[in-house]
Amino acid sequence: MSRILVVDDEPHIVKLVAFALTRAGHDVLEAPDAIQGIEIARGEQPDLILMDVMMPLMTGFEAVQRLKADEDTLAIPVVMLSAKSQQSEQATGLECGAECYICKPFTPKDLVEQVATVLATEKGA
Repeated sequence: MSRILVVDDEPHIVKLVAFALTRAGHDVLEAPDAIQGIEIARGEQPDLILMDVMMPLMTGFEAVQRLKADEDTLAIPVVMLSAKSQQSEQATGLECGAECYICKPFTPKDLVEQVATVLATEKGA
């Protein structure tokens, strides 16, 4: 199916997300912080990036801005995945260039469905 990059500094979240996506038939790449996530995105060109917001070194918001400012990665859809669930934070994620914003906690089923929706939308565009 698709190659999805999961960028999150919480190993248990990465494992949960990777498990759900792998079961749904996706290949999963992992990065423990935004800086490594950007490097992997440039080199691997995943079909979609799941990006946490609060991480050490650089926030997910900053990472999305950098990805969208780089012609090598600007077309990769990004889904924010965060415990920061206030409307203002969700709006910031979308303003930075994310396609959607999923709040933690989430169910694996909902995550897989949202990913499928974004991938289908991007392929249809």
